[in-house]
Amino acid sequence: MNSQSKKMELLGSASIPKALLVMGIPTMIGMLVNAFYNLVDAYFVGGLGESQMGAISVVYPLGQVVVGLGLLFGNGAASYISRLLGRGDKENADKVASTALYSSISVGAVIIIIFMVFLHPIVKLLGATDSILPYAATYAGIYIVSCIFNVFNVTMNNIVTSEGAAKTTMCALLIGAVLNIALDPLFIYVIDLGVAGAAIATAISQVVSTCVYLTYILRKKSVFHFKINYCTYTKETMSEIFKIGIPTLVFQILTSVSISLINNAAGNYSDSAIAGMGVVTRLISMGSLSVFGFIKGFQPIAGYSYGAKKFDRLREAIKTSILWSTVFCVVFGLVLALFPVAIVSQFTKGDTEMIRIGAASLRANGISIMLFGFYTVYSSLFLALGKGRDGFILGACRQGICFIPVILLLPMLWGVNGILYAGPIADVLSAIITVFMAIPLHRKLNDMQKQTAAIDTNNN
Repeated sequence: MNSQSKKMELLGSASIPKALLVMGIPTMIGMLVNAFYNLVDAYFVGGLGESQMGAISVVYPLGQVVVGLGLLFGNGAASYISRLLGRGDKENADKVASTALYSSISVGAVIIIIFMVFLHPIVKLLGATDSILPYAATYAGIYIVSCIFNVFNVTMNNIVTSEGAAKTTMCALLIGAVLNIALDPLFIYVIDLGVAGAAIATAISQVVSTCVYLTYILRKKSVFHFKINYCTYTKETMSEIFKIGIPTLVFQILTSVSISLINNAAGNYSDSAIAGMGVVTRLISMGSLSVFGFIKGFQPIAGYSYGAKKFDRLREAIKTSILWSTVFCVVFGLVLALFPVAIVSQFTKGDTEMIRIGAASLRANGISIMLFGFYTVYSSLFLALGKGRDGFILGACRQGICFIPVILLLPMLWGVNGILYAGPIADVLSAIITVFMAIPLHRKLNDMQKQTAAIDTNNN
C-alpha cells in the first residue's frame, strides 16, 4: 500500500483511537513545542526588563492577526478538502488546496505591508505605553515582515493535516521551534541584539519551517498538486472556504482584540501588570495550542466520516476526542493552579508586582482551562462538518461574545481583579453555551443516520 492509500485508510477505516493518535499526537507535539518557544521568547526577553517583556506581549496579538490569514484559507480549505476526499473527489480537492495556498500568500503580503506602513499607531492601539513603545516597534518591525512565512506555514499545516500527513506538520513545527529556542540566547545576549534578536530568531525559525513544507511539496509526497493554474475562484469553492475560514479568522482577530483589551486594562496600572498578564497569556497558550493541535487531527477524521456518511465512526471520534482533550486540560490546569508563583517567577528578575498579578491570574485560568477541551472539540466539529455559523458562534464565545463584555465591565467594578478573572468567567460561559448547541447537533446526526440506513435498505 503506497503512502497516499495509507493516508486515506487512516481517515476512513482505521480504528478511532489509532487514527486520533496518528493524526492528533504529532500535530499536538508540534503545536506544544511551538507554544513552548513563545514561552522561551518570554523567558529570555524577560531577563532584559519589564518594558521589553511588555513589548513582546503587546506585539503578540498583531502576529496572531497575520497568522489568521493562513487559517482563513488553510482551515477553511482543510474542512472542505476532507469532505471532498471522503466523497472521492480528488480533482476538486487539488483545486481547493492550490487556491487556498496561493491566495493566503497574496493576501498576507498585502496585510503585512499595511501593518508596516502604520506600525507605530497600531502598536500604540495595542496597548504600548511610552516606555514600551520603542521596544515594541523594534520587535514588530522584524517579526511582522517574517510573518509572510508563517502565513505559508499555517496554510500548509492545515492542508497537509487534512490529507492525513500529521507527521510532516510535526516535523515542520518541531524543527522551527527547536531552532528558535537555540537562537534566542545567541541573538539576544551573546550578539547583544536585545528584543531585535528575539525577532530575528523567530524569523529564521519560520523560514526553516517553510523549507520543510516546500521539500514535502517538491518531493511529491503530498496527495495534492499545487499549481497556480489550478486556482479556481468559483462561487462554490470560495463559499466553502470562507464559511469555515471566516469564522476561524474572526476567532484569531477576537483573540488579538482580547489580548489587546487585557494589555490596555493592565496598562492603567503598570508595565509590570502588562508583563504579568503577558506571561499568563503565553502559559495558557501552551495548553490551548496543544489541544488545538490534537483537534487538528480530529477535524479531518470528522469531516471525512461525515462526507462518507459513517456516522458511528463520527460519533466515536467525538466522544474519544472530548475524553482525551479533557484529561489533558485537567492535568495541565492543575499544574498551573497549584504552582502559579513558582512558574511566573521564572519570567522576571524579582518584580514582586508582576509575580503577584501573574500568579493570581494563572491560578484562576488553570482551573477554568479544564473546560477548554470540551467546548473546543465542538467548535472544531461544527467547522469540520461545514456548519460555519455554529462553528463561528462557539469559536467566538471565549474570545469575543463572552469575554469582551466581561473585560470591559469587570475592571470598572472590581479593579485589577476584574482583569485577572475575565478569562475564567468567559471559559465557564462558553462551556454552558456549548452544551445547548451540542444537543441539537447530535439529534440531527441521529436523524441523518436513520435516513441513510433507510435509503440503503430500500436500495437493497
